[in-house]
Amino acid sequence: MSEAEASSSLPAAASNDIEQTLSALAPAEPSFKVYKPSDVTSAAPAPLPDDYFTPTAADLRAAQTQLAARTQALTNAPLKLKATREAEEKAKQDRWPTTTIRIRFTDRTQLEKTFPSSNKIRTVYAFVRELLREDVKPIKFVLYQPPKRDLKVSDPKVRDQTLVQLQLAPSSVLLLRFEDESLNMSTVPAPLIGTVLSQAIDMPKPIVIEDKPSSKAGSQKDSKSSLGPSVEKKIPKWFKAGLSSEIARRLDHALPNALPE
Repeated sequence: MSEAEASSSLPAAASNDIEQTLSALAPAEPSFKVYKPSDVTSAAPAPLPDDYFTPTAADLRAAQTQLAARTQALTNAPLKLKATREAEEKAKQDRWPTTTIRIRFTDRTQLEKTFPSSNKIRTVYAFVRELLREDVKPIKFVLYQPPKRDLKVSDPKVRDQTLVQLQLAPSSVLLLRFEDESLNMSTVPAPLIGTVLSQAIDMPKPIVIEDKPSSKAGSQKDSKSSLGPSVEKKIPKWFKAGLSSEIARRLDHALPNALPE
């Protein structure tokens, strides 16, 4: 390589090194989202009368029928081999390779992060604990789904299963409950570190799909009107024969009177 070529290649290599250094020093985008508490509060439901909770005879018969059908289905269900179950779980994981988990605090602040579906629930716990304040990190908490499904890491039926096996894929909302009840009040802000709270954004508004009036009836009416002039109405043959004879009879009666004498 000549000295000219070497001198021309040095600035290019140096510029590449500078670009890589700047990209490494640039602040990385957070791998999670933080949503501010929503200002919308659900209205309290109207109280129900006592007789609403008393089942009728029809309710009892329907419940009995449903229970019998479920028992029969479980009894007749074929036993699945371990290989079959594993194949079904793998198919689900291939269909949903990632799982989006949203953690909701009691003040309605929410954390959202996407995990590989092969991860276990302890990964979600570690993610939440990392973002808590230092004075709150030692306090134990439980992630759960209402009404009573606790996803405890200490539960062997939970800790050894993946997010797919826990039926959390492709997305789920988990509520958080601290052992310290003072942190579970709705008036207490989420005990997250300041840098996390500073990234909070407003919740995205739900997509509202407006019901458009059906144009089926109008299109049918228009199609009928457009076909009106061009479509010839069929007349039965017996009606044509009777109409022809009546016209001939009237012509025979009218012609002699119309001729001059």
